[in-house]
Amino acid sequence: MLRLTDLALPLDSSGADLEAALRRRLELTPVEPLTFTTFKRSVDARHRIAIRLVYTLDIALAGIAREEELLRRFAGDRHVLPTPDSTYRFVAQAPPGATGLRPVVIGTGPCGLFAALTLAQMGLRPIVLERGKRVRERTVDTFGFWRKGVLDPESNVQFGEGGAGTFSDGKLYSQVRDPRHLGRKVLTELVAAGAPEEILWIHRPHIGTFKLVKVVEHLRATIEGLGGEIRFQARVDRLLLEDGRVRGVKLGDGTGAGVGEEICADQVVLAVGHSARDTFRTLLDQGVTIEPKPFSIGLRIEHPQSLIDGCRFGAQAGNPVLGAADYKLVHHCTNGRTVYSFCMCPGGTVVAAASEPGQVVTNGMSQYDRNERNANAGIVVGITPADYPQGPLAGIEFQRFWEKRAFEAGGENYDAPAQRVGDFLAGRPSTALGSVLPSYTPGVTPTDLSTCLPDWAIAAIREAIPVFDKKIPGFAMADALLTGVETRTSSPISIRRDDVSLQSVSTPGLYPAGEGAGYAGGILSAAIDGIQVAEAVALDLVARASGAAVDG
Repeated sequence: MLRLTDLALPLDSSGADLEAALRRRLELTPVEPLTFTTFKRSVDARHRIAIRLVYTLDIALAGIAREEELLRRFAGDRHVLPTPDSTYRFVAQAPPGATGLRPVVIGTGPCGLFAALTLAQMGLRPIVLERGKRVRERTVDTFGFWRKGVLDPESNVQFGEGGAGTFSDGKLYSQVRDPRHLGRKVLTELVAAGAPEEILWIHRPHIGTFKLVKVVEHLRATIEGLGGEIRFQARVDRLLLEDGRVRGVKLGDGTGAGVGEEICADQVVLAVGHSARDTFRTLLDQGVTIEPKPFSIGLRIEHPQSLIDGCRFGAQAGNPVLGAADYKLVHHCTNGRTVYSFCMCPGGTVVAAASEPGQVVTNGMSQYDRNERNANAGIVVGITPADYPQGPLAGIEFQRFWEKRAFEAGGENYDAPAQRVGDFLAGRPSTALGSVLPSYTPGVTPTDLSTCLPDWAIAAIREAIPVFDKKIPGFAMADALLTGVETRTSSPISIRRDDVSLQSVSTPGLYPAGEGAGYAGGILSAAIDGIQVAEAVALDLVARASGAAVDG
C-alpha cells in the first residue's frame, strides 16, 4: 500500500471529491482500480475564511508492481511513501503448561489496564489490584462528591477503575515518539472495546467520560476472559522484599476481600497514577529510588464555548464537521516562568478532583459530544524541584499546601475559590460572578485567588492572560472565570527505572510505569508505557521459565 500525506480539501468536500483529488495528486486515470482508507484527518483553520480538511490516506492499487512503479515515479516526494507496517506483534507467549508465579499489576488506569491486557493476551494471567471501586460504583461516589461535597478518599476522580482519565475529556493524542506504532494498538483495542471508530483517523481523538465507562468495563471483561484476575478495593500496603528484590505484595488493612493477604510475585507492575501519595511514601521508606521531577500548577479558566468557536472558525463556527473548537497557548514570562494551557476541554466542565480530605483540586472533563456551554482549560505555570528542594516527596507537600489553601479560600466545604478575570488582572477580590457561569460543583466562592498560589505563579499568569488575548480575542474578557487550583497536571516524582529492563534501579522485579512513576503524560502515552512494561515483564518471565526448564 501507499501512504499519501498532506492532501488538503475544502471543508465542504465530499467523498467523491476526496477520491478525485487523490487521483489527480498521483496522476491516475479516473478508471484505474484502487481502494483507499483514511488514516488521519485534521483541520487546517489558520485561515478562517478558507478552512481545509487535511488527509493522510492509505491507498491500494492493482498489485505490488503498480505500487512500486508509482513509488519510483514519486521518488523524493516526502508525501508519497510506502504505508508503514503498524501491525502489533507480541514479543512472547506463555510456555505451554506454565505454572510459575503470575505477574501483579497495581492500578487500573490506562497504564495498568493496557499492561494487564497485553500480559493476558500473551497468556500470562495477571493479577490486577485496584484500591478503588469498579467504574460504575466509582462514578456514583464521584458524582455524589460533586453534588453533596462528601469525599470518599478511596473512590473519586483519582482512584478507581479507569484512573483519572475516566473523568476527563478522554483525549487520545500524545507527542511521545512511537516508532513501533504502539499507539495504534491502543486505539484499535479501544475501538474493539466500544470506542467510536473515528478515533482511528480523526486528528485529535477523544472519547468522553460516559463512553469511557463502557470501554473500561469491556477491557476488564477481556482481561478476565483471557485468564486475568482483577480485584477491587484491594489497596497494596507494601512490597514484599527479599534481599532487595520484589517477591510479592501485601494488601493493606481496611480494604475489601483479602485484607492483609500476601500475594507472591516476582514481577510487580506499579501503575498507580500520580495521586497515590501514600504509596509513594511507603515505597521510599522501603528503599525504592524516587526523585522529584518538574510539574505545573495553576488555575482553570472558563469562557463561553461560542467565543472560542468564533475565534478559531469564524463564519464556520458550529459546522458539525469541525465540532467544538479547542486551543493551545504558551507564553514565556519575564520572570523566567512558562505559562501554558493544559488539558483544554471544549464544551466541558470544571470538576472537583480532590483525593484527600480538606483539599480542593480542579480538573477538566468533557463528554463525547462536547456540547456544554463553556470551554475550560488549565492555565498553568511550570515549576521544578528547585521550587521544592526538601527531598524526593517535597513536590507532594508543595501540592498539599496549596490545595489546602484553596480549600480554606473556598469556604472549607469543597467549594472552589473563583475570581473573574477582570478582577484577577486588576488585583482585586471578586465579590460576585459575571456572565460566565461556573460549571464546577459542588460550587464556587468568589474571592482573591492570589492567596491560593505562590506570588510568582500569580504574576506569571497575570502576564500571560493579556498575551493570550492577542491570539484569541476575548480571552481576557472581564467575566471569564478562573477557578483554583490545578495542581495534579503530572506526577511530582519519578521512580527511577533501568532503560532496558524497565525495572526499578534499586528494586529488581518492580516495574514503575505510567504517569504516576513519571513515564507518561495522558491516556495514550500511559497506555503505550503499559504495553512496553508488559513486554519487559513477559520477556523476563519467559526467560526465567526457560532457565528453570534447563536447570530441571
